[in-house]
Amino acid sequence: MSWDLTALLNAADPQAALAERNLWLVRLLEWLRHAAPREQIPSGTLRPVVRLKHLLNVLERHPDHARRFSAVIAGVWNDVDAVSLFAEVGFAPRMALWHEFLGRLRRRLLPATTDTRDLAALFELLFGDRADEDWIAAIDDELLGRLSLLFAATPDDGWRVEARAAVTVLVSSVHAAGLSGMLRVRMDEPLLQDRPFHQLPAAWEAVERALQPGAADAPGPPLQYLRALLDRCRAAALTVPEHLETHGVSVDLMFTVEQLTARLDRIEALLACLVSREPQRELLRLVAGLVRVVHERRSLRTLFASHYSLLARKLAERSAETGEHYITRNRDEYRDMLGRAAGGGAVIAGTTFVKFFIALLGFTAFWGGFWAGVNYALSFVLIHLLHWTVATKQPAMTAPAMAHKLLHIERDDNLQGFVDEVAHLVRSQVAGIVGNLALAAPVVLAVQLICRAAFGAPPVGEREAHYVLQSLSLAGPSLLFAAFTGVLLFASSLIAGWVENWFVFHRLDSAIAWNPRIVATLGRARAQRWSRWWRANISGLAANTSLGLMLGLVPALTGFFGLALEVRHVTLGTGQLAAAVGALGFGVMTTWAFWSCVICIAGIGVLNVGVSFFCAFKVALRSRGIRLADRRRVNAAIRARLWREPLSFLIPPR
Repeated sequence: MSWDLTALLNAADPQAALAERNLWLVRLLEWLRHAAPREQIPSGTLRPVVRLKHLLNVLERHPDHARRFSAVIAGVWNDVDAVSLFAEVGFAPRMALWHEFLGRLRRRLLPATTDTRDLAALFELLFGDRADEDWIAAIDDELLGRLSLLFAATPDDGWRVEARAAVTVLVSSVHAAGLSGMLRVRMDEPLLQDRPFHQLPAAWEAVERALQPGAADAPGPPLQYLRALLDRCRAAALTVPEHLETHGVSVDLMFTVEQLTARLDRIEALLACLVSREPQRELLRLVAGLVRVVHERRSLRTLFASHYSLLARKLAERSAETGEHYITRNRDEYRDMLGRAAGGGAVIAGTTFVKFFIALLGFTAFWGGFWAGVNYALSFVLIHLLHWTVATKQPAMTAPAMAHKLLHIERDDNLQGFVDEVAHLVRSQVAGIVGNLALAAPVVLAVQLICRAAFGAPPVGEREAHYVLQSLSLAGPSLLFAAFTGVLLFASSLIAGWVENWFVFHRLDSAIAWNPRIVATLGRARAQRWSRWWRANISGLAANTSLGLMLGLVPALTGFFGLALEVRHVTLGTGQLAAAVGALGFGVMTTWAFWSCVICIAGIGVLNVGVSFFCAFKVALRSRGIRLADRRRVNAAIRARLWREPLSFLIPPR
């Protein structure tokens, strides 16, 4: 057990270059973690703690090794910038989320060096294992007292000077962040009446004077006042997320708030060390916390999970507000849904013919996709403005509304309420699809037959009809493309939520209503109406425009990279199949090619709806932190409803 330790102690050289001494410390920490051959560790004891005790035993028996050991540590401490350890570890140099992302990515990809005077960078090399926090926290009082042997050559108050300087740096950062306009205007005004951020530097100066060696006054009253200010600053900062939830979310602002509150916590931890009569335990707790922060800051997933969760929840909530309009709960709403879906189907019938016309023009892949996307987008926007609906848009909007219902299913009556919502949702979705298809297919077929009778040829000819039968065949990749289309349907709902959040965050509705130039141009009353109209329709316009453009452009762009992806939309596919029947005659309906397309279109509808709903539902659950611990109970309740009242999923109650 001691052969490699002996080599390490012999290699300790206080006169070596700083990079070599830093490297020696890194190797020493590696020795503490790694097991030697046939090494026995008592159960319930951490290996680094056992090895640390062994190290101290050896140093206590060999004073020469102990002097060289402590001289190396003292030399490193004198040669590095220790303020950075206390004031910078765990904090981003700039209050920008993407800048922090690039910094974390760089630290993950590029190797670090021991040739550094930055103790924060050296600290990351020394404690590169996540388990370091556990064994540091496991050091007991007896072992903690013996650790003074390792720092015998280091001045007793050396760390105090650096800690006070670090608090000064942290207070300056908090002071600047708290007074910045982007945070100040979003904090709760009553909490800022005493101007806690303004008073913070002066309060710390008073405490720092009381902490100086030989100071006549005790830091008691100034310290209490400083801690009260820190609490006040924290309370004010924590009101920013509440403001963002109401007035639009910004991930950069959320990141800034998180950094500000973390700096406040670090100030509290350093103050605890500075004013404690026995600071060793507080310092150990601080070091363990720094180790945890180092590893948290290496995680890219944690960065985005923590700072995009509020944005994801807000997008889900905005979708849930919209999704409530797509859920029917009685027969009047059900009939209204059928009528609005039928109107949407009529518009999609026209979209089908324009799609064939664009294909005949022979554009290149990109421009063909672009104009196809414009066709889809204009059709979807027209449907939205006429207050009609496209069935496949519903799942991504209704899923967050369904997820919200899961928040209160502990009681049986609430669980039955959720099952009722599932029945309402399925029934509404069926009504939407039936309404779309009930008008899209007959309108396309009627136009084909009328044109054949009037002009001798239908708008969609036999060549295009045979292509439709081939492309919608059950044996082809259409079902895979349908699932891909479901992802695009879900993505359009995210884009809609993001655009609406951006619109609200930048207060564009207020700008339309009160901008002097706009008011002078439109008049006050018209500007107010435009403001309300844009606020009510921005989400729908963004969803429909983005969905249409993605349906047209994404296949063209993926084709550039050799991915032969296409879109398969149930309503568009039905219109195309109706056009094929109109071109080839009703005799085609007796062939397997036709019924293969019919079965495939049914599968396309299921996948369009199912994939979109699943993606939106998962995002809504995660953004709210909902865990379906009683998933079996929910599934059992739904199965029971299917067994007792199967028609409730198709026909609304009287």
